[in-house]
This record gives sequence, C-alpha cells and structure tokens, in this order.
Amino acid sequence: MSAPGAVLSQPQLPADRPPSLLPQIVLAAVCGGYAVGSALGWGSPEVALIMGDFGLSIAALVAAVSCALYARAVGSHSRPAWTLFAISSAMAALGNGIWGWYEVVEGAPVPSPSLADFCFLLFAPPAIVGLLVLAKRPVTRAGWVCLGLDSWLIGGSLLTLSWSLALAHTTHFQGRSVARCALALAYPLLDIVLVSMVLALHFRRGCAQRSAVNTAIAALALTVLCDALFTSPLLREHYRSGQILDAGWFAGSILLAYAPWFTRRVGEATEDAVRPPRRLPYAGARPLAGSLGALAPYLAAAVCTLGILTNVLDGQRLDRVVLFTGCTVVLALVIRQGIVLLDNLTLTQELAQKENHFRSLVQGSSDVIMIAAPSGVLRYVSPAAAGVYGRDAEELVGSELSALIHPEDLGRVLHEVRRFLAASPEEEPTTRIECRFRAGDRRPGGGGTSRSGEAGSGGGWLNVESTVNRHHGGLIFNSRDVTERVRLQAQLQHNASHDALTDLPNRALFTERVSKALAGRRAGDHGTAVLYIDLDGFKQVNDTIGHQAGDELLIQAAKRLGESVRSGDIAARLGGDEFAALITGDATCDPATREFRIHEIADRLRITLSEPYRIEGRDVRVAASIGVAFAEPGITPAGLMRNADLAMYRAKQAGKGRVELYAPQLQAEVARRAELATRLRSALHDGEFLLLHQPVVELATGRVTAVAAHARWRSAQGILFTPAEFLRVGERGRLADEGGDRTAELCRWHLEAAVEQAAARHRAGHRVPVAVQLSARRLLDRSLPPKTIETLLSRYGLPSGALVLELSESDARTPLDELERRLVALRRLGVRIALDGFGSGYAAIGALRRLPIDVLRLDRGLIDGVAESARLHKITSGLLRIASDLGMQSVAEGVDLPEQVLALRAMGCTHGQGAAFSGPLDEHRLRRVLTAGSTPLPSQAGPSRAVVLTGSGLPVRHGGSGPDAIVHPPLRSHSETSVPPT
Repeated sequence: MSAPGAVLSQPQLPADRPPSLLPQIVLAAVCGGYAVGSALGWGSPEVALIMGDFGLSIAALVAAVSCALYARAVGSHSRPAWTLFAISSAMAALGNGIWGWYEVVEGAPVPSPSLADFCFLLFAPPAIVGLLVLAKRPVTRAGWVCLGLDSWLIGGSLLTLSWSLALAHTTHFQGRSVARCALALAYPLLDIVLVSMVLALHFRRGCAQRSAVNTAIAALALTVLCDALFTSPLLREHYRSGQILDAGWFAGSILLAYAPWFTRRVGEATEDAVRPPRRLPYAGARPLAGSLGALAPYLAAAVCTLGILTNVLDGQRLDRVVLFTGCTVVLALVIRQGIVLLDNLTLTQELAQKENHFRSLVQGSSDVIMIAAPSGVLRYVSPAAAGVYGRDAEELVGSELSALIHPEDLGRVLHEVRRFLAASPEEEPTTRIECRFRAGDRRPGGGGTSRSGEAGSGGGWLNVESTVNRHHGGLIFNSRDVTERVRLQAQLQHNASHDALTDLPNRALFTERVSKALAGRRAGDHGTAVLYIDLDGFKQVNDTIGHQAGDELLIQAAKRLGESVRSGDIAARLGGDEFAALITGDATCDPATREFRIHEIADRLRITLSEPYRIEGRDVRVAASIGVAFAEPGITPAGLMRNADLAMYRAKQAGKGRVELYAPQLQAEVARRAELATRLRSALHDGEFLLLHQPVVELATGRVTAVAAHARWRSAQGILFTPAEFLRVGERGRLADEGGDRTAELCRWHLEAAVEQAAARHRAGHRVPVAVQLSARRLLDRSLPPKTIETLLSRYGLPSGALVLELSESDARTPLDELERRLVALRRLGVRIALDGFGSGYAAIGALRRLPIDVLRLDRGLIDGVAESARLHKITSGLLRIASDLGMQSVAEGVDLPEQVLALRAMGCTHGQGAAFSGPLDEHRLRRVLTAGSTPLPSQAGPSRAVVLTGSGLPVRHGGSGPDAIVHPPLRSHSETSVPPT
C-alpha cells in the first residue's frame, strides 16, 4: 500500500471492554438450582408442591416488579411495552398463587376450569400487545397489511401443524364439558399467536434496546414452549406441581425479570443512539436476520404444507380445519407477494428517480467530487473535473492522489488527513484542506500558477479547496477551484504593504524590513543605514502644473529610486514626496570607510533624482535632500528613521539638494525646539504674550500720526521673542499643523489686544490710529469669522478711522474678488487698508490694481540701501511717485539711519517707521511719546544720529541659537524692546 493509502485507511479503534459475566453466572446458578431441585423432586412431595406453585408465583412476581420499575424509570417509547410485560407476569404470578392455594393450603385438586386458568389465559394478551409495541412499526398502509399477513402466515402454519399433531385429538375427547374443551384449545391457540408475534418481532425489531428485547423474546419463547408441552394431552394427564416442566416456567420468569436491566448494564441504549451504523464486512453482505425475514413467508407456507402432509400420510381424512387454514395461508402468501411486488416496483421507480436526481446534481455541480479508496487511488471523479482541472474524469480515475498534489503541500495534506481520521466522526464530521492541484492543458483561462514558480506537466497548478468526508474506509473530496481568490488575497496583501501610486513598499513594510535588518545584523555589520529622501520643490510642481503632473513625477522618481538601489537594499515611499532607502551593511568596521561608502550611494541617488523629469511634454526639475543615519547598537527602527529624518531636515536647512549625515547634536536641537513648542502652547493662556507699539512719524514735521502694534512673547528668562522666532519653532510645519490653530488663536489675540488698547488710549485723549498686520489668507479663512473685526470695534468703542489693517504675505493664489469684497465692507466701517511690503513681488502690483488701498508701506529691502545705491534710489522714487499719483499715503519701514530719513523726505515719502525715530515701546513709554506729540528729526547739517527710544539694556533674543544669540542692544534697530522694570 502506498503512503497515501496508509493514510486513508481507517485507524483501528480500541475494542470495547467486555461486560462482566457475574450477573449471567448468578442467573444460570439460580435457574440451574431450581432445575436440579425439580428433577430430584425437592426431597418430598410437600416441598415439591410449594416450590412448584409458590416458587413459580414468586418468580413471576419478581418479573412483574422488575418490568414495572424499569417502565417507571425510562422515558422512551418502550415504557408501555414493559408495563404490559409487568401486567402479563403479574397474571402469571396470580395464577400460580391460586394454583398453590388449592394444592398446598386446601390440599384439594385444582378444579378445571378454575380461576387460575382464567389468570393464565390473561398472561398472553398483554405480552402479545407488548411485543407489538416493541416491533418496528410500518410507515405505510402496505407495511401494516404485510405485518398482519406475516403474523397470519406464521400463526396459520403453526395452527395447521399443531392441529394435525395434537389439537384434533383434543377436540374428540368424550365426556368433557364445552368449557373444558374450550380451555384445552385456548392455551395452544394463544401460544400459537404469541409464538407468531415472537417470530414477527424477531424479524422486525428495531435497533434500540436490542439486548433487552432479545432477552425478553427468549423468556417468552421459553414460556410458550412450556405451555405447549403442558397442553399436550399425554403430559397434562400426568403433570404434578414441582416437576421438571416448572423449571422452564421459572427460567422464563427470571429471564424476563433480568431483561430490562441488561440494557443498562451493558449500556447499549446510549451506544445505539450515538454509534454510527456498522459497516458491512464486504460489499453485498446481508445480515442473517434479513435473509430469514425475507424467507419467513415461504417457511410458513412450508410448515403449513407439512401439516397437511402429516394429516394425509397419517391415513386420516383431510380435516376441514387444516384445509381451511392451509387455503388461507396460501391466499395470504399470494396477497403478500403481490403487495411486495407492487412495493418493489414503486421503490425501484423512486430509486431510479433519486439516482437520476443525484447523478444530475453531481454531474451538473461546478465542484469536483472525488472518491479515494483506502489505498489512495481515485475510484470516482465527477465530470466537472474537465471544466475545473482541464482533465477528463476518466483520465484521473485510477491515479494516485499523491501524484496530483503539489510536493510542497503533500506533507501538510497528509498530516491533516491523519488528524481527521483519528478524530471522532461525531465531533468532526468533515474537514477542509487547501492545496495546489495539478491542472491539465484543456483548462479554460489557463492552467493556474505556482507559488514556487514550478510548472507541472500540463497547465500548471491550481489552488483547490476541498471538503473531506469519510466514506467506507476511504474519503470523499468535494473540491473547488479557488485560484482567483488566492490571487485576490495575495493582491490585497500586496496593496496593504505597498504604495498605491508608485508600487514601492509603504511605511509599514519599510519599518518591518528595518526591524528585520536590525534584529538580524551580525556583530561586525556596522554599515546598515537608512536614507531619508525629500523632493525639494515638489509643492511648486503641484501648484503650477497640477496634481496629476505631480503624481507622474512621483511615479518617475520612484522608478529611478528603485532602479538605483542595490539588489539587496529596499526603497520605499513614506508619504507625499518623502522616500526612504534601507542600505544593508557589510563587514566594514572603519567608520570613515562606511561613511564614505554610504555618502557615495546617497549622492548618487541625489544626482539621479535631481535630473529633469519629462512630464506633459516639458522638463520639470526638482532637487533631492537626503538625510543619512547609521544603525548603532541598541537603536530601534523608529529611532533610526527619526535620526535620518532629522538629518534630511538639516540638509534642507543648509540649502536643499544636498546630503547630510546624522549627528547627535541634531537631537539636542530637536529637544530644544520641542521644549519651546510645549511652552508656546500654554503661553497664550498663561498671559505670556504682550503688545509693543512703534510710532509712525510724518517725515515733514516729526508728528506721530499712527502706531504699529507688534506681538512679543516674554519667556521665563525675561527674553522677548519676535513672531519670526517663536513661529519658527514649528519647523517643517510641525507646529503650524497643530500650528494652524495656534497661529489663528494668536492672530485673534493680537487683533483684539490692539483694538482694546487703542480704545483705551482714545479714551485717554491720544487719538492716533493703530496699525495691525494681518495676512490676506487669514482675513479670508474660517479661523477669523467674518464679523470678528466689526464685533471688536463695536465692543470696545473704537471710533471710525482708528484702525489700519496691514495686508501682508501677498500670494498670487489669493482670490482677489473675495478679498476685495471683504476690504470694501471694512472700509465702510472706517477701517483703513495698508498694503505691506510694497515693492517685493509681482503680487503687490495686482493687489494695487484691484484692492481699495489707502496706505503703501515700502518694503524694508528698499530702504536699507536707498541712501547708498543709485539704483535703489530710482526704484524707490518711482514707487513713491506711484503712491503720490494714486493719492495714497506712503510709509517707509525700517528707517534706522538719519541719512535714510533725509533721502526719503527728499523723494516725497510722507511717513516713516523705524529706529531713527523710536523702537517698539511698551504702553507706558508710548503714552509719553504721544503726549509729546512728535519726535526729533535729523537735520541736514550733519549725520548726527537721532535719539533712539529703547528700554533699559536688558538682553534681547535674535533668531539664532547658542550663547552668541543673547547680545546687548545695538545702536541700530533690533525690532524688539525689553520690558521696562516695574
């Protein structure tokens, strides 16, 4: 037998433990003792009478009590049968008791007929009905008719034989009364009926309580046999109580008492309910009981014929009773055979219909049904194999199942089959097995694929899922093709671990590969590194050409990256325009050598990614900033990727389009920025922000005409941070992401604080407008509700014309139509509009043409060299003429030197703001300046410097970091003032 055959063979189940023989031994000893006593006459006639009468009565009473107790204990359909057996035994016990009363107590012969005969006659009817209850009930009318005919065939044949042998002589006794003749015939006739039912039950009994029913049948058969011997005229004339015939009745009662409890002792009632049907030892075998049941009618007819022949051969005239009974038996046999023939025809038609039905189901099913023999050879394959496997069913029949399963899956399949066959059929009736199956050349749509890349003979391998059932020592496989499902699952798994746009590994898969690289690195493998790559200028590609072009650029960049890394390395897209590469190390231990090697690889990637991209017929250029971090002992995947990210950001800070290696001080800078960002989050709520105001001076007279409000953040060390400093904490947008809300909140605070303090100054008599810088984007987005400015003006009572909004951060993408409507609505309330940074971008010209502007604020870059550069002098003069021609007020920002004041005034600039007049002031110093009403102006006589109104010499914070960032106030403007002591 082949290996699969050994697997498919049924495992040997452990044999049941044999039941104890002690009850049978005790039962045989009791019955044998009674038989020996009866054979020896019990020692005396008196003891023989007692044992022959009251002994039988006690045995029958024990049977009655035993059957009644069992009927009360069980709850099955057999309870009425055992109750009737209890009544039958009770009648026998009462009859034997009455018989003993006559013989033992009264010492008189038993009259005939007597009350005891009446009780004995009542023994048979309950037993007959009880046997009918235990019999397997027919489900059709024809079945009931056949049951009645079978009973009559058995009973009629026995009656014929008995009448021919003995009953005919009984009816001819002279001098007897009618009652005695009827009694003499009643006993054998009831016994014949009881024997008929016993035989009928034997051929039609059910499976439940088989041992108990067999024992009860044996007990009743033994009782009927003794009754038949007792009714014989020769034996009846010489019968005395206590003889050997009583041993048969005694044994019958004891067996009936023992019968119901035999089931519980062996436990067959439970086993029959759960045990599967026993398999036949070989195909076509039939049990002996089934054969005898089929031959029973013919045996009955043979017995009837034997009775007639006995009567004829005896030389007597054929008795009318024998003739009538024989004719009815033959007629019953003919009727029964006719019914069986019709029943067989009906069953044959139903069987043919069911066979056609199941054949249609099997042949029309899309699943392949295969039956494997215990040897592992396929005995049957359904026609669906041609469509599923591409191979004819006849081609597969007779082949080894192991030869059709993929070698890589064969071991797993055999293990699952062994486990399934060893399991209990009730607990696990079926199992599922998935494997690859050899396909043929004629399979529609191709022959499938193999995970191992092998191609079998034919069309390849199919992924097949099979439901396996047990079948007469073999197995039934109900198989279906799940190749497309397996492919879809593999595709879904691939999609879950790869980027949908570029098909590169995503962040999750890249992190997993980094973890494996770190966990599997050798002790000398120091060169493993992570490259963090960001495309510089990608946002401009999306904004100018479109997102579709941006996607195409990412696809081309990913292709270049994948082709540029080595075969053992991995490239991934982490999101947006960020990529990464894992460079596996080698045995190089020299740090300088490994840094040079990785830097060379990273620089090659940078050059490759920075080459022009051909998109929509045009060349698009972006650069690549790359950060490199090496895997050090004890580092985690997240830590390694974070270090590479920090190095990449350092490359962008250093000018973009370059490669930077991670250094430990980068982490310290990150920690400092994180600490500053954490403090900034609570600064607004803790009242750490304040406003400083810088005067706007009329250049012709020195009069203060307005003040500009600037927000400052006062740290715990007393250092004032400008917006450029504390908003730079959110580098690469980390704070500005959460920072969007923070910036909006700061903007609202800035605007409200400026309006509130300006209203307080107006109430104090200082009626100068306040200028608040506000970006056009912030003015239009939802973080600043439309009625915010109107609500503030109304709440604090700031008069019309006392608020100037400085529009900053001009952007070509700003919707000018919407911005124009918003500014027009504000101008109706008396709010003046200033255009900040004029002269520093093309967007300012478009805003000047479309928007309702009142004030032009010249950019600081124009003012810095206006006194030295003739070119800047001409540009500034031209812009000032534009403002003058449009009737706008002009304000120069960053006027720090006296010569700048003189030059701007000569060119026609009306107002100025800067350190030449005053730095930003707190509220106390501002009110002193407003009380004075003007500031000193530099004269044309010499370059003497104007007095700069700053605070005390407290340190101020510039945009740098380190100890050099804290310096003393310079002579020129530093745009921030420390808080005066209080």
